[in-house]
Amino acid sequence: MFSRRLVVAAVTAVLIAGLGACGRGADVADQGTERSVDVGQDGGSLPAATRPDTDPTKDASVFGLLDEFRHLSAKTGRATRPHMVKKCTTTTERVKHTKSTGSGAKRSTRTWYSTEKSKDCKQVRSGTETYTRVVRPERWCVSLDDVGGDAARDDVWYRVSSATYHEAVGADKHARMEFTPTGSDC
Repeated sequence: MFSRRLVVAAVTAVLIAGLGACGRGADVADQGTERSVDVGQDGGSLPAATRPDTDPTKDASVFGLLDEFRHLSAKTGRATRPHMVKKCTTTTERVKHTKSTGSGAKRSTRTWYSTEKSKDCKQVRSGTETYTRVVRPERWCVSLDDVGGDAARDDVWYRVSSATYHEAVGADKHARMEFTPTGSDC
């Protein structure tokens, strides 16, 4: 199961790298962030590459003019995993007990035995079970123009909280917005 996940992760990484390399021709560099921005027809495309040294989450807050917003719903898929059940074994053990009373010549020792039970439980695999796993969590995204007052920094996407997203939905296009992003992968 682990090796299958490893193979899937490797194939996904190769596909992402290949698609990223194919799309570089239509990209232009965003001068303010040194990150490339895909200039698609819809104007709301995803960033083609994000460099770790330009992560917007390092800034406390960002401001600019509202350009676009996007809601990416959670994506789920069916998967299987081992079904674990609790299996217990009971063991008995004969235990010797002694008790001494008195001292010197009047010292006596009493010995008796008892049977004590102990229970040992473990989780054991018993077939497989199907479950719903989250492939992509729900995301709310906002794109800003004139980020930080720089007219050259347009179409920068930020992942935001649900409240900030709903604020953007209710605002006019090109309204000034200031918020603290929760991430940059939109």
